Amino acid sequence: MIAFIDENKARFGVEPICRELPIAPQTYYAAQSRPPSRRSVTDEESVVKIRKIHSENYAVYGVRKVHAQLKREGHPVARCTVERLMRREGLRGVRRSRGPKTTIPGPLADRPGDLVERQFTASAPDCLWVADITYIRTFTGWVYAAFVTDVFSRRVVGWQLSTSLHTDLALDALEMGIWTRQRAGRDLTELIHHSDRGVQYRAVRYTERLAEAAAVASVGSKGDSYDCQSVFTRSRKDWEVPAGVV
Repeated sequence: MIAFIDENKARFGVEPICRELPIAPQTYYAAQSRPPSRRSVTDEESVVKIRKIHSENYAVYGVRKVHAQLKREGHPVARCTVERLMRREGLRGVRRSRGPKTTIPGPLADRPGDLVERQFTASAPDCLWVADITYIRTFTGWVYAAFVTDVFSRRVVGWQLSTSLHTDLALDALEMGIWTRQRAGRDLTELIHHSDRGVQYRAVRYTERLAEAAAVASVGSKGDSYDCQSVFTRSRKDWEVPAGVV
């Protein structure tokens, strides 16, 4: 009410406003002459530090991280106070949103069977490739990455980046894998290509390219969307190419 009176007293006067509000003019004048409270003083000190921390961290810090940074800098303040002051100042952090959906199921007709059945092992190079698409957040938006990995050597034989999930993203990664292996003189006639049920891998151009390379398509069963990702998240040691493998 004090702030409301301050904003409107030049237009309506203090006494007329007080007659409409449940406050006596003496209370308003007493509040004007009263020295700032200890809380208001500490709040202003905290706001200066909160604004500094928030701006120095690219305005991405929320209440939890701002509160933790204040403690590290030796400025003890309650978390609820940080939340209240950030709300008052209109400061907020960047929330981690859910990532985009990369697997949109393709049509059921003519879908290949699951030739792998979650047994991601191979006896030799170019016997089993797995393909998958993931996403990466950048300052300009989401970027999608398609990978084709040889299960035996854990080598990424083909990859491509794009800002869209069109078929060309997955197809370019496949083309790179086929080209690099054929250039090295590798035989792909025993190759099984395993992927999820995404429409990119069931597109006509993609399946035709597999057929041209004499590779056999395999599609994971429903509910095993993380099968291919498990191959890409092995430990660093697992990614070392065995001796003698090109």
